[in-house]
Amino acid sequence: MKLKDKVAVITGSSKGIGAGIAKEYAKEGAKVVVNYASSKESADRVVAEITRNGGTAIAVQADISKIADIKRLFEEVNKAYGKLDILVNNASVWRYEMLAD
Repeated sequence: MKLKDKVAVITGSSKGIGAGIAKEYAKEGAKVVVNYASSKESADRVVAEITRNGGTAIAVQADISKIADIKRLFEEVNKAYGKLDILVNNASVWRYEMLAD
């Protein structure tokens, strides 16, 4: 258990690659924070799978494109676990205007 007692936030982990990362980190002993922007149902499924397999996880909604949401995400992490050891920036923000001249 390489990540025993570590706390990991994985952004965008309610599905896809992020969900896979969350599940693997939990298998290695990490307490996982499953971050999602809009799909609470998907996030809850990931948390349920992790806990069913003996891991520890919570789901926290936060849109990482919004500063207030990011602050709230880390407040929830601190409230639940008191620390943060690992941050996986899996989610991305796509803004078309960033590409415009």
